[in-house]
Amino acid sequence: MNVTPDPAVAPLAGLRVVDLSSTLPGAQFSQFFADAGADVIMVEPPGGSPVRDYPGWPGLLRSRRSITLDVHDDSDRDVLRGLLAEADVMVSTMRPSTAERLGMTAERLSADYPRLVVASITGWGSNSPWSHYKGYEGLVMAKAGVLHNKRQLTSRPGPAYVSVPYASWGAAQCAVHGVLAALHERERSGHGQVVESNLVLGIGAMDPYNWFYEMVLERYPGAYTPQDVAYDDQGRPAAPLLFALLIAPSSDGTWLQFAQTAPRLMQAWLTELGLIEWLADPKWKGFPVLEDPDLRQEFWWEMISRVGQRSLAEWQEAFERNPDVSAEVFRTPTGAFEHPQVVHEGRAITVEHPVLGPVKQPSTQIQVNGRPLTEPTAAPMPGDHSAELRALAAAATPLGSSTDASSGLPLDGITILEFGVMFAGPYGATLLTDLGARVIKIEEAGGDNIRVLVPFPEAGGAKVLQGKESVVVDLRSEEGQAIVHELVKGVDVVLQCFRAGAAKRTRVDEETLKSIKPDLVYISAVGYGVDGPYGARPAYAPSVGAAMGLASVDGRGRNDTPHSDEEIRNGARTLHAANAVPVAQADGVAALGVASTIMLGLYARDRGTSMDGITTTMLGSALGALMHLNNEYDGATSLPVVDEGFWGIHALYRIYPAEDGFVFLAAPKESEWAPLVTALEPYVDLGGDARFATFEARREHDAELTEVLAGIFGKRAKLEWENELQSQDVGCVEVTERNSEGLLQSDEYYEAGYSVDAVSPIFDEHRRIAPVLHFSRSATKADAGCTIGQHTDSVLGEFGYSAEQLGDFRKRGVIA
Repeated sequence: MNVTPDPAVAPLAGLRVVDLSSTLPGAQFSQFFADAGADVIMVEPPGGSPVRDYPGWPGLLRSRRSITLDVHDDSDRDVLRGLLAEADVMVSTMRPSTAERLGMTAERLSADYPRLVVASITGWGSNSPWSHYKGYEGLVMAKAGVLHNKRQLTSRPGPAYVSVPYASWGAAQCAVHGVLAALHERERSGHGQVVESNLVLGIGAMDPYNWFYEMVLERYPGAYTPQDVAYDDQGRPAAPLLFALLIAPSSDGTWLQFAQTAPRLMQAWLTELGLIEWLADPKWKGFPVLEDPDLRQEFWWEMISRVGQRSLAEWQEAFERNPDVSAEVFRTPTGAFEHPQVVHEGRAITVEHPVLGPVKQPSTQIQVNGRPLTEPTAAPMPGDHSAELRALAAAATPLGSSTDASSGLPLDGITILEFGVMFAGPYGATLLTDLGARVIKIEEAGGDNIRVLVPFPEAGGAKVLQGKESVVVDLRSEEGQAIVHELVKGVDVVLQCFRAGAAKRTRVDEETLKSIKPDLVYISAVGYGVDGPYGARPAYAPSVGAAMGLASVDGRGRNDTPHSDEEIRNGARTLHAANAVPVAQADGVAALGVASTIMLGLYARDRGTSMDGITTTMLGSALGALMHLNNEYDGATSLPVVDEGFWGIHALYRIYPAEDGFVFLAAPKESEWAPLVTALEPYVDLGGDARFATFEARREHDAELTEVLAGIFGKRAKLEWENELQSQDVGCVEVTERNSEGLLQSDEYYEAGYSVDAVSPIFDEHRRIAPVLHFSRSATKADAGCTIGQHTDSVLGEFGYSAEQLGDFRKRGVIA
């Protein structure tokens, strides 16, 4: 489907971005700006950007201009300076040491280009003890514990390689909303600044609730039984949630992800399966919480078997007949284009490329009024615009100068009114509280369901409620709606995360609220969409991950047709680990995109651009996160797939057992071979082995190289290897065998700046994830969560309601 949007809507038209990045998160960052109408100039080295090695480069690099420059050459650096002189934004993925060497530090850039906003996206952050380490995704995910969280991707003991670049997406989206916040602040101050994001906090932001679960386990040892794996050592179900989130193949071999998480949905499903009568038997007392692992196994397998008695078509008929039962098909990244909701919204577009021909790819992450934000144009070939951009640089004059000045919180004075539950939409607003936005969360009397998701009071919602004010209002009552309408008069943004039709029923829809405040920025951050065949369905992270291909990528295609009971058991376990482990899943992917969407709406308003129907969905964000893979065109290449054992993708980018655990080696580039050979000379003569003499030979003899390296790494401790190889700038780290959410609040990672102190009404003093951004001028803050309705009286009093009115409202259940 090709849709032509109204070019007047392009919110960043006239904004210039210079992209110096050479890695995936930089490309994802600048793609967002290009899709929003900015003039993105891509600076490529001779030979082209490494991003072009991704099969999805036509989508990642679309709608921009390309110039070839060697930034190590003095004359080319002069051209770069000319481009930066009139730029609004620059993005770089250099390590801090490289930026220092090239004279592109925060201090130097601020002095030379006072109005420039710089996005610096690194692996570890500039102030971390590991800031000099290479920023490969695998290194970050290994040391940050994510490969341990995902260990049940494989049946062998130990960590497992994660294929979806969650950390890159996280760091890129953090940089997007950080830069837009800095541009918003520039409207007041006239000053640019450097905004830093990193992959460690990019992945740390994704977990919806496990941070506080890990904290509770640490605080109260022995009080709770840790349940951080879905299956026990014998492959039996260990978590009650597996019954609600059942993964099973149909009779014709199509894997389905169910999501019957509410009690009424589970009852409807068990009735559909003919299993509701089983619960009358005392044998199953307490279901879904069954203490006996053999009973859990029996019930789980019976459910799988009954799913397997019907074909996909028969199940789809059941879903049409019974709206309380639903499932998503596990699709590949390109198979996601055929999803009915994707088709309905026109989220799969075809862009004609002058060299490649037609390229099918996802449309823009954000839509307006049901259409793409802009109409993407074909990605350039390397240096396509070199001549015109060199002329532009030569004629450039600086945008203006100003003296540097410190700043407060970049979003100071901005108020967001939030209508939403759980994580994907609301956490987008949470991220902006760290930048100074005030977020007033409207809750029902019982509170957001995420508050009770973890069996410890408030632990489930503590992360998503950080920095917010909770106001309990009955939106089903006319008086409650009138209260909300009064609040709208004093806010800048409304964020609504309801299923299709719900906002209109409660009179918090865009038309109603903009009639009260015409310049309101109204964002719909929903699961499937604001209308369409799936718009009214509840969206859960496992459902979206299955539907859009996240699970297929992380699960090594284990969604292929199974041919035995063993393949069904193994496939179900792998797909669950690929799809539903909290540390990295579709909820986090979407939440980070929501923050970017809110900031785009705000900055568009700053620039006098009115946008209606701003919509971001979990489906659209998941499609965008896989843009590096999900382009279809003749001659498209494919990336290496993780090996059967989930160790890695080849000998030079994988996990190896060490004497006391595991290490991750990352030396995939041709230029990294010689340093690796030198570093390992005391242990093996790799340079003298003809099998490994060239890049092509190493690929041909990958299994032999793996065997040689495995023999070496197994003889020393993991931190010894990390320290020795990193001292020679070879990418190697320990694989930390602790869940990431607990690790990031440990003393070592707290001292490294990845967590900070906060004080909560529930948890008192505790450590929470650090603000995901660092600004060279602006400040950030790190507040804790709130209790249900904690701010009802103070907020409503601020908006003019008297104590007598509040008492009357409370007596009649309008507020709580």
